[in-house]
Amino acid sequence: MFVYLLRRLLYTIPILLGVSLIVFVLFHMVGGDPTYQMLGKHANPEQVQTLRHELGLDQPLTTQFFFYLKQVVTFDYGRSYSTKQPISDMILNGIGPSLTLAIPAFFLTTVFAILISLFVAYFRGTWIDKGVVVLCVVGMSIPSLAYILFGQHILAYRWGLFPISGYEIDFPDRLQYIVMPALIWVMVSLGMDVRFFRNAILDETHQDYVRTARSKGLSEKFIFLKHVLKNSMIPIVTYVVIEIPFLLLGAFLLESFFGIPGLGSITIDAINSSDFPVLKAMTTINSLLFILGTLATDIVYTWVDPRVRLK
Repeated sequence: MFVYLLRRLLYTIPILLGVSLIVFVLFHMVGGDPTYQMLGKHANPEQVQTLRHELGLDQPLTTQFFFYLKQVVTFDYGRSYSTKQPISDMILNGIGPSLTLAIPAFFLTTVFAILISLFVAYFRGTWIDKGVVVLCVVGMSIPSLAYILFGQHILAYRWGLFPISGYEIDFPDRLQYIVMPALIWVMVSLGMDVRFFRNAILDETHQDYVRTARSKGLSEKFIFLKHVLKNSMIPIVTYVVIEIPFLLLGAFLLESFFGIPGLGSITIDAINSSDFPVLKAMTTINSLLFILGTLATDIVYTWVDPRVRLK
């Protein structure tokens, strides 16, 4: 295990270098000159030249790229163009609000999706299975913005069940602002998760070991809970673990509409203000988390299925 982890971590170095190069080139190609965005189109050449020197934009591209790599390694991405705050501090301050929303919503979605998938797979081919599949497709077809507007207008404004938006640092007061966004997260994600988990479980029901278990007289419930669920966890774990790195960014629309100062809200503000240093930092961090997420997926495989060996 240690040798495998060491080798995979070494593999991440060229991957991260490639991702950093792509991000750097893309932002320099589409970003344009940020000095005119910061100073305005009526800035005189002296002001532009001074600001370009302060930002290091007058250096050769190779020098700028190695400086960017240093930022990636040291987690020091400089300052935001719009807020003038250190980007690292902005990211650290946004992690807490994002995870406060993402962790309970993701946990509830995963648990409900697995339970519902087992239930409908048990009644496969019946009206229960077909009805749940139709509901999943309908739920997936509704845009997330529609759920947000319904929650804010009906549940919050008309019925007064939740605050329309806002956020509190203190934990007990924070819950009232998190419940509705978390419920909307579950509603938006549940349909896709149920369909994927259901298909993974149904694929296992056609395996030879299931027919053998039935021929031995084992009950259908015992087969599903003891054998089918366990063997269908490989694709389920892959799906779940790969989603975990994206939890750090939270939900862009949810954080923006509900005033949650998380990483998703920071990213939306950076897009609106063309704050490219923040966008570069968020893109790089997201890529690194995805790389680490794939590594974690392989490790979890050995816990779920002892037949899997890391070589």
